[in-house]
Formats: sequence, C-alpha cells, structure tokens
Amino acid sequence: MKSFKKSLGNLDGEVASKLISAAADIALVMDRQGVVQDLAVGDESLSKESIFNSIVGKPWIDTVTVESRSKVAEMIKEASSKSALRWRQVNHPSNQGADLPVRYSAIHLGASGKILAVGRELRSVSNLQQKLIGAQQTMEREYARLRLAETRYRLLFQTGAEAVIIADAQTLRIVEFNPAAEKLFGKSARRKLSKSLLELVDASNGAAVKTFIQGVRSTGRGDDLRISLTGNTGQAMMSGSLFRQDTASYLLIRLARTGAQVPPRDDDTVNASLKRVVESMPDGFVVAGRDKRIMTANTAFLELAQLATSEQVRGEPLERWLGRSTIDLDALIANAADLGSVRHFATIVRGEYGGTENVEVSAIHVADPDQPCFGLTIRSTGRRQANEPRSDRELPRSVQQMTGLVGQVPLKNLVRETTDLIERLCIEAALELVGDNRANAAEMLGLSRQSLYVKLRRYGLGDLDTAN
Repeated sequence: MKSFKKSLGNLDGEVASKLISAAADIALVMDRQGVVQDLAVGDESLSKESIFNSIVGKPWIDTVTVESRSKVAEMIKEASSKSALRWRQVNHPSNQGADLPVRYSAIHLGASGKILAVGRELRSVSNLQQKLIGAQQTMEREYARLRLAETRYRLLFQTGAEAVIIADAQTLRIVEFNPAAEKLFGKSARRKLSKSLLELVDASNGAAVKTFIQGVRSTGRGDDLRISLTGNTGQAMMSGSLFRQDTASYLLIRLARTGAQVPPRDDDTVNASLKRVVESMPDGFVVAGRDKRIMTANTAFLELAQLATSEQVRGEPLERWLGRSTIDLDALIANAADLGSVRHFATIVRGEYGGTENVEVSAIHVADPDQPCFGLTIRSTGRRQANEPRSDRELPRSVQQMTGLVGQVPLKNLVRETTDLIERLCIEAALELVGDNRANAAEMLGLSRQSLYVKLRRYGLGDLDTAN
C-alpha cells in the first residue's frame, strides 16, 4: 500500500472518479448518516434502472429491499469506525422484474467524514446460479427416474416366473440370470449358468441354436425355438432379443419349459391367506376396473351397500353406491390414476334401501398391462339415517371440498357435475314446495312435464310409475 502511495501520489477528483468508475459497476458517495450525495455508474445496464436515477439525496438504506437494510446499516457503521473492509450483498428493487443484486463494500474517505460505497453488479452471477440449480434439479430428476426404472427392472427380473438369461452377444458368456433360470436347471444350475450359453443346450441342438443366435444378432429378435436342455432336464422354448448397454451388445434369452405343467407357486398359500384376510376385513374393500365397474367386493362393503351376496355388485357401476354424486368417484379415480394412490377421501356410501353412511376412502391404481384396475378400502366414519332431516338444506359437498377439486378434475367435468347437483337440488326443492305435484313443479321450474320426467329419471327422483 505504501508503494502505491509513492507511485500514484495525490490523485485529483476527476482522476479518482474515473478510477472508481472503471473499477466498480456503481459507486455511491454519502455523508456520515448514509445519505447519497453523488453516484457514478460504470455499467450501461444499471443506468436504465429507475432506482439509480433518483437515488441522490435519499438515504442509502431506503434504496434497498427490506431484508438488505440491516446489512447497509452495518456497512455504514463499520465504515465510520474505520473497520476492515467487508463485502456484503444487498438487493435493490428493479423496474425490470426480479431484484437487482449488488455486492458492496463501504470505505471511509478521511477527514471529510464521507463514505464511499463501491459495488459490483451480480445479475450475471445470479442467473448462472439459477441455471446451475435448474441443471442440478434436472439431473436429480433424471437420476431418480433411472433409479426407479432400474428398480422396476430388477423386480421383474427377480420375480418373473419365466427363466431369463443375459449373455454377451459376441462371446455368448452368461453374465446374469434370474432365480427362475436357476430353478429350471436344478442342482447343477450354478455351475452351468457360469459358463457359455451353448453349454446349456444339448449337443444335438447346437447348430440350430447357433443359427438362432445369429438371427437375433442380425434382426434384434428371434422366433421361438424348441430345444433340449443339457443333463436330461427336459425341453424348453427359447426366444431372444438383442439390446445394447454402454458399448457392448447383449442377448436376453427367455426359456419356457414345455411338456410339463408349471409347478405350483410357492406363494399360493400366502395368496389364499391374503384372500381370507381381505374377505374378513372390518373395512370395505372393492376392486374396480378402468370403467369403474366392480370386479369383486368383500363382505364389509356388501354390508355398507345393504346387499346380501357379491353377485349383486359384480359388474355393476361403483357410482351406484359410492359417492354423493358422480363427481366424487371421478375425482377419486382421476387422482388415483395420476398419483398412484389417494388417502382419506371423504364421501358417502348409499345403501340399496336408502340408508347413507359417511365413509373415508383410500384408493390405489394397479397399472397392470393386461387388466389395470383400482383397489379401494372404505372405512365408515359414522352413519346417517335416510330419514334424518338435513339442516339448512345441507349440500352434499362443502364449498371447500368443491374448490379443492380445482386442478385435480378437468374444469368441464367440475362445471357439469356442479350444474347437475344444483339442478337436482332445485327439482327436489320444487317438488317439496308443491307437495310432489309434478305438473305444478314443472310450471314453477319453467319446464315441460316431459322434460321434468326426463330429469326425474336421470336423477332417480320420485316414483315414476305414478304421475299426477
């Protein structure tokens, strides 16, 4: 520092101003109280900011955002006490959207008592940080997606009933096999599966297998080939496909035993016990297809629906018993399909003979490629009798529940179901006011009698076999 004093000598104000403008993006000259008396802007983009066009004459602390004011106060105090220089980031409100970040350091200017604050604009650094965070989040999502895909692959590979073997496409050396393949070859499976793919096949089929593998290498897939396995372990149908991983090619070979029935699975007993548990559950349990028709239901659900046998519900639409209106079930199924599962969904079960019961439903979506379905557990939270009066025209759904469906159910479905609900309530109110006289109710509602009958049938209101 002493050498700089000797080399530069006493700089005049103009030279010092140019030096500060060149070294910093913005410089503020303030008095002891921190009121801005002059400024110099070295960055053209900063000159477009309205905050700096009217900063002269204002306290520096009033030109920054709320969270930065304590930092400005500390810098003014440290500069007045001639403490060591320290850089602090503060934010100025910007007329271009996001706050303007600037890194400042405050310097005491000697006997005059003035304070000089030099700042470096950090928007480019902030933008770079945002891009870095975005890239990191993208990488994390991709990593999670790949990890999930690998988990699914491992689960399918380990639990599949079909023998699967992975071998190097060039050397035919076996690199991996699943438990079903080990079970297929019996006691000597480990020894056989640690060698070449050709050693799994009887010598009489060697030429056919080589031709089969050559076809898989050329076309990427191979048709079923009947082969005899080594060690008199029987015959199997071989099929294969080619895939690449990193820079190498691999064969995925599937073997399905022929000429014998598939042995019973080890978990058959567990499945039978699970079925008995579900049937004996105190909470209702229903399995429904994608069309929302019931595939099976346990005894507890039959009791809620006031039914005697499962044949009465099998193939019937679930909305016949579950939900205040179709919008309830639509919302539940849509969320289960999108999110995989839904918990604690409040609705009602309508019994076959008019009784209703408040319930809480949890649902899960099973995305089976052959037969996708939904599983629902239905827990009672309190019964309401059919003849129990509703106070103040209690609506089937609260406003909070309705608005809570926004973003979960398409707007057109929400509007349609809400319109149906209001229409039904209006018809019920009109019938109640005229003593169930449908002609008077139609006139009151501005409908023809035929239109009213259509709506009564649609909503299942009244006894349509009698008309007045």
